[in-house]
Amino acid sequence: MNEIQKAGNLNPLDELTGSLIWSYVRDDYWWFFAGLFGLLAFLALVNYFTRTGSIARATTKEAVRQPIFLLLMAVGTLVMLANVYIPFFSLGDDTKMYIDCGLATILISSMLVAIWTASLSVAEEIEGKTAMTLLSKPITRREFILGKYLGIAQTTLWMVLYLGTVLISLIFLLKANLDAKEAAATVTSVERLSTALRVLPGLTLVFMEVAVMTAISVAISTRLPMLVNLTTCLAIFVIGHLTPVLVQSALKDVPFVKFVAQLLATILPALDNYNMSAAIAMDRTIPPDYIGYNALYSLCYVTAIILLAFILFEDRDLA
Repeated sequence: MNEIQKAGNLNPLDELTGSLIWSYVRDDYWWFFAGLFGLLAFLALVNYFTRTGSIARATTKEAVRQPIFLLLMAVGTLVMLANVYIPFFSLGDDTKMYIDCGLATILISSMLVAIWTASLSVAEEIEGKTAMTLLSKPITRREFILGKYLGIAQTTLWMVLYLGTVLISLIFLLKANLDAKEAAATVTSVERLSTALRVLPGLTLVFMEVAVMTAISVAISTRLPMLVNLTTCLAIFVIGHLTPVLVQSALKDVPFVKFVAQLLATILPALDNYNMSAAIAMDRTIPPDYIGYNALYSLCYVTAIILLAFILFEDRDLA
């Protein structure tokens, strides 16, 4: 709940105003916009003042021109628009289900773009000898890998921001009103805005998860072709979401099973930490502290995987 509402200075039936929107941004979701502007500023500095940024810009331009990028943007938009009018039969919780399905759509679309682009920008450039031509210039192998990762991460960022804007707009303009009409109730602009902005923590976690999977895909692409990359990333995605279940359900009387479960939980990313389905179902707000801890974990894991990619690519024969 907004701090102004907590203080009792705002009637929930008041109309939406510019000052009310600013109060939500300032009091409830300041961390989202501060983090977004900080990330964009960092990417701008890297893009235009480093050699790594030159590779990142070229990779982003190449990725957004791919037909699959535009196709997934269009498909994601159509799926979220169709879900507005599809009943979920959730006994009054249709909006919660819609948010959950919308975030899943954004996650899948962004991850497919990341894996596809990593395979084209890294694996196929290595196989096609394009990377050797690029590395003949004053660019090191580490700058090549880091630039490719940042370029693909920027591509997924634009995908998440676009589809996230579509999701928030559909909730505010259509979904909340439709659900209220079905329940023979009224919903104010304030309530619609509050419901729509609940998507922001989920978008943040989705981008973190995609950033982790992008790093894994780039590392795999330094050695393996597209098909193997896609299959491996999808397997890691599924197992990464199941590691808490594997650890808890491991047979305590079988040391080998327990060891394998704990090994997978240690090596693979804890992707279930990015899942906010339970918070949506319980109508709970994700605190900024939780977002911050996951951001730190994502940064550490991505750093480790990129370092692994440096090692894998260092002695790769490009001739």
